[in-house]
Amino acid sequence: MAAIKKSPSDEMRLKGVESTLKSIVLGSVRVKSHVVSADEKEGGLRNLLNFGHSIGHAFEGILAPQILHGECVSIGMVLEAKLARYLGKLSGPAVGRLTKCLKNYGLPVSYKDPIVQQRSHRKPCPVDQLLSIMAVDKKNQGRQKRIVLLSTIGRTFEKAATGVSDRDLRVILSSGVAVRPLSLTQTSKQCTPPGSKSISNRALILAALGEGTCRIRNLLHSDDTEVMMKALSELQCASFEWEDDGEVLVVKGNGGRMQASSNPLYLGNAGTASRFLTSVATLAQGSPGVAYSTLDGNKRMRERPQGHLVEALRVNGAKIKYMRKEGSFPLEIDASGGLGGGEIGVEASISSQFISSLLLSSPYAKKPVTLRLTGEPVSMLYTEMTVAMMKSFGITVTRSSTDPYTYEIPQGRYQNPPAYEVESDASSATYPLAIAAITGSTCRVPNIGSASLQGDARFAVDVLRPMGCMVEQTETSTTVTGPAKGSLKPIPHVDMEPMTDAFLTASVLAAVAKGSHPTRITGIANQEVKECARITVMLDELAKFGVTCQKIEEDGKTNGIEVNGIEIEKLEKPSRGVCCYDDHRVAMSFSVLALAATQPTLIQERECVGKTWPGWWDELAQNFGAQLDGVDLETHAQGKIESNKSIFIIGMRGAGKTTAGKWAADILGWPCIDLDQRLEQEIGRPIKEFLAEDLDAFRRKEIEVLKRTMAGDPRKHIFACGGGIVEIPEARSLLMNYHKSGGPVLLVHRDIEAIIAYLSADITRPTLPQEPRALWERRKSWYAECSNYEYFSRSSGTKSLAEASIDFAHLLNGITGRHDALKKLESKERSFFLAITAGDVSSITGQLREMVVGSDALELRVDLLSDPDNELPSAEYVRKQCSTIRGLVQVPIIFTIRSVGQGGKFPESPKGVQRAGELLRLALRMGVEFLDLEISLSDEFLQSIVDIKGHTKIIASHHDPQSQLRWNDGSWVRYYNRALQYGDIVKLIGVAHSQADNEDVATFRKWVSSSHSTPIIALNMGAEGQLSRIQNSFLSPVTHPLLNLKAAPGQLSAKQIRQALSLHGVIKPLNFHLFGTPISASRSPYLHNTLFADHGLPHQYSRYETSTVEVLEPVLEDPAFGGASVTIPHKLSIRRYLDEENEAARVIGAVNTIVVDHSRSSTHGSGFHCTGHNTDWMGIVDVLENAGAQHPFGSRAIPGRAGLVVGTGGTSRAAVYALHQMGCQSIWLLGRTAPKVKELVESFPEKYNLKPLPSDAKSIPTSAKFELAIGTIPASGPMDEGMRHVLTKILPASRGTGTLTGQTQQGDLEEGEEEQQQQQRPRILLDMSYTPPVTPLMHLAQNAGWKTVPGLQVLAAQGVHQFELWTGIRPTAARAQVS
Repeated sequence: MAAIKKSPSDEMRLKGVESTLKSIVLGSVRVKSHVVSADEKEGGLRNLLNFGHSIGHAFEGILAPQILHGECVSIGMVLEAKLARYLGKLSGPAVGRLTKCLKNYGLPVSYKDPIVQQRSHRKPCPVDQLLSIMAVDKKNQGRQKRIVLLSTIGRTFEKAATGVSDRDLRVILSSGVAVRPLSLTQTSKQCTPPGSKSISNRALILAALGEGTCRIRNLLHSDDTEVMMKALSELQCASFEWEDDGEVLVVKGNGGRMQASSNPLYLGNAGTASRFLTSVATLAQGSPGVAYSTLDGNKRMRERPQGHLVEALRVNGAKIKYMRKEGSFPLEIDASGGLGGGEIGVEASISSQFISSLLLSSPYAKKPVTLRLTGEPVSMLYTEMTVAMMKSFGITVTRSSTDPYTYEIPQGRYQNPPAYEVESDASSATYPLAIAAITGSTCRVPNIGSASLQGDARFAVDVLRPMGCMVEQTETSTTVTGPAKGSLKPIPHVDMEPMTDAFLTASVLAAVAKGSHPTRITGIANQEVKECARITVMLDELAKFGVTCQKIEEDGKTNGIEVNGIEIEKLEKPSRGVCCYDDHRVAMSFSVLALAATQPTLIQERECVGKTWPGWWDELAQNFGAQLDGVDLETHAQGKIESNKSIFIIGMRGAGKTTAGKWAADILGWPCIDLDQRLEQEIGRPIKEFLAEDLDAFRRKEIEVLKRTMAGDPRKHIFACGGGIVEIPEARSLLMNYHKSGGPVLLVHRDIEAIIAYLSADITRPTLPQEPRALWERRKSWYAECSNYEYFSRSSGTKSLAEASIDFAHLLNGITGRHDALKKLESKERSFFLAITAGDVSSITGQLREMVVGSDALELRVDLLSDPDNELPSAEYVRKQCSTIRGLVQVPIIFTIRSVGQGGKFPESPKGVQRAGELLRLALRMGVEFLDLEISLSDEFLQSIVDIKGHTKIIASHHDPQSQLRWNDGSWVRYYNRALQYGDIVKLIGVAHSQADNEDVATFRKWVSSSHSTPIIALNMGAEGQLSRIQNSFLSPVTHPLLNLKAAPGQLSAKQIRQALSLHGVIKPLNFHLFGTPISASRSPYLHNTLFADHGLPHQYSRYETSTVEVLEPVLEDPAFGGASVTIPHKLSIRRYLDEENEAARVIGAVNTIVVDHSRSSTHGSGFHCTGHNTDWMGIVDVLENAGAQHPFGSRAIPGRAGLVVGTGGTSRAAVYALHQMGCQSIWLLGRTAPKVKELVESFPEKYNLKPLPSDAKSIPTSAKFELAIGTIPASGPMDEGMRHVLTKILPASRGTGTLTGQTQQGDLEEGEEEQQQQQRPRILLDMSYTPPVTPLMHLAQNAGWKTVPGLQVLAAQGVHQFELWTGIRPTAARAQVS
């Protein structure tokens, strides 16, 4: 196995095992040959060979070629064995044995196996798709699927495959399970739970440390015991064998002699194993090169406390090192050959497992041990269990006669009894007994009674009997009969300290125990540090059912729970099911409640019950008759990527936190709360006064507000924190934990000089404790560690507030996942990214907008940047480069650091790799859409980036500038597979020496795309490789003529690629038209034909002048019809020939653009699907924005903004729509005739808030102070006198003192900015008439101090949007105006 696991690049990896491998292969062939020959008609023998293949082939159909056939069959074997167990055909121990066997051969037993997930790039395996693949299995009979079921290992249940329903298969294949309500009234069941986890783990330790052979019966087959046995084997502490089809475990102990493990001992989430093995590992002896053992676990295990146990061991001579966090896993434990012995003290108030751990290992100390417990011991019955079991293995522990919490442990070796039977798990027994209680039925557990070693055996007597159940308990059995369904009684108080694990079962019963008082459960403090924070989890999950609970606090810590029971009929259905937090006891407890609910209840993480009762769902279905439905949670959750966690904003005073918070609130539609203002409200005075009196008191109050805010408003809020919040260590810890758990903490910053300038002018704030620059330097690292995202605003007089807000929106949409850039790219038939090669982006700002036209993303080549102050680009320099790009163009950023070995310029030295890591992490903090990650970097480096990527998509890349790889010999496959492990996109770049290399890369692209949906960029560099660039359809890297340097040899522009595709007939020429009359003077043909040529497209745009709409029908049905502009008189009449209209066209009631979808047929007959759009309003919005008007976020109105439309003609409807999109709170209409004005007002939805302007100037309301105005009246003749009279009155009266020049900066808006914004926003009038250049209406507005814009600009702007709708390319407004 060691040889097989070596790297495939090691040509000698099979040396020394060739003969063994050959014999295995030949032996397998002989077996297959014999079976096929002996069982030609598939009478049963061949059936055994098909075991695992039905489900295995389904996984192979999805996961191949990254996951091999044998690996998929291994997964199928385990699932088909679990199916047999679920159907009652196979025992639980047999499933456990099979799983362990496959694991020991290094085979995956689940598609969730980390290796499978990594190699397949976490490829989903939807249950529907698995079932669909299984439907074509040759073993099936008609539509019924047939699966090979085992009765024992090595024997099938039937000679042929057995028919199985899709419903049963779905339960086994799904990660979640829906439990339907169950009626069991007056029925009687008997249920034997698996062996006790507590006793099983202790028995394994005792037998492994003992002398001789011990046969253990009824051992729990679970994840925990599997972990324990594997670790003991690694320590060479004992050997293990199974007998009687897995019913008996034979343990041959080594009498305490063991060796330190060279391999880390991974214990997953096995808490008992983690504590027991910490002490056992100290008994090991070292060997050459192996001086210590390493113990580690999963994320939750690394959070569970180990400190008191480790401290007790250290005091007694053990050398133990914390490898990450003080007091927690992972641990490095020196091989010291046993404890020193003598007196040992241990804190016993956290976990009884600390006590048991020391007791179990103490006989092997170098002298007798006196163990003294300090603190208030918890769960002492588990300690008594350990003492009793040690006696069964030959060591008698004596409790002190003067101190009940002191134990004397003699030296000695455990002597293994010939046989030992594990009692059933009393904690697990509470679930079937609770089913009887909650359903009004009877259940008997035959091997748990009053004589049990386990404290949870008292559950029936101490909890169920007071709740109204009839309980009969003998020394060896317990029988419970529940009251009538819905009649359970709450218990005023129950101390569950002797049976803490059972409190979850008691809590779900208390949820439906309605009475005059709640159920109070105490003595369970240790449950907050178990597999999850169980008390907190019960509060959260019961709340989903409509049940309210409260924590019970004692001496400053949580020690209990109070449950307010409700009637069963009032139980609510958890909308997203019960989250189990990978905790077996949470899953089983809520499955009990689900049986009594009124609707099916989804239990997530179905497999977590494997920790103590792997067959729990089988028991529910087979014994109790529960109806279960598998729920594919992965498919269930698809598309729900937007995080609703509240956002905390931090940063220096004056950086713009308040402004950013208000922007975020507008974008997301969430309330924004300034925590400083909240604090002032609570203390009833200004912060400045409070600070001057007592800084410490202020900081305490600040942390109190932060804590309460995090707990009280965890979702859908924006919070702007005070600049000094990071001064408080506890606040830093809160913020760090918040962002590490997935919550966004955004650092807002700008140039420190701009902050200083702002603060020096602001006398309203409290005096800072230090000069701002020194304060920034001191806090800088704190701000960074407390946040996971950052926004840097360039403080420049040339950047307007509107540009800054759009820049911020771009960032926020990225970090919250509201806009999925990858999904948009995948929807396109062809996409490009522009690779900019400038050393400083500011040197190309004048051309960047033009360069990026026609590209879907922009690549920032960080390795090509030239930081004037540093050898390698600094974080500050790179931050400014990204901010510059985002301030200019709104396309996704691809952040790339190309190393020297991959054809770039970034050094691969340790210093270079370190700086690359810092900059890549900075890119993630800035929320870039794409991050290029070279897979030549180490696994540890790559994983550290992937783990924190958030919504950023990873482009896993490998370049071969040395031309060592070939597309046709498989040498690229391992790089492709490695890229799949880390990337959302795969990028592989080779070198072409001939055109054959381009054919080969095309074949490679087609092959990998047929087996995996991950997008791929695969092409060749060099002049010979240009064809591959043309043929690559997804995100092809391109250059631009305005760039001085190409990013790679052979790189083409997007225009050149489109021209080549046109010449090859891939892009087919289409005909575009202008429909209407009179149109002979229209400039649209010149505009669009120029733009087609600019971008290498073969299309033609021409005038089609007609006054009759009917003649256009054949044109619309022409297969070469690409789209059209529509003008008078057809904007209304053309609508009946279209398949659909977008929202704007429907509301405006007119179509000026037709867009054709060539992938769909028309619903009107021949031709393709045509959609009507209206781009007039889009052109109006663009022109207003270019004139200085601020665009609102989302659909929110801008406070104080009023709009005016002059005229009621056809264009007036587009004007109203545009003003509404521009955030006008009210829109006023001025027309010649009142009926037409009224008709227009009534034709729009009420939310537009349209109001008629009275013709009597004396009655014009004072509230009508206009900011934006649009004229839609003809300018060829004189203006109506009545309208002129009204305009001369209202235009000068409107609020505003001039235009917004761009000098306002973010920090300037920290206080009282609303009124300031209203006063500084420009007044803009747009006249839709094309001639004359200055219309009478424009003259009136100019005389009143308004900025005016001619309508000709709208023509070009709306044409830009038409071109984008047709081609996906948005040209610059400047280019369109020139055209």
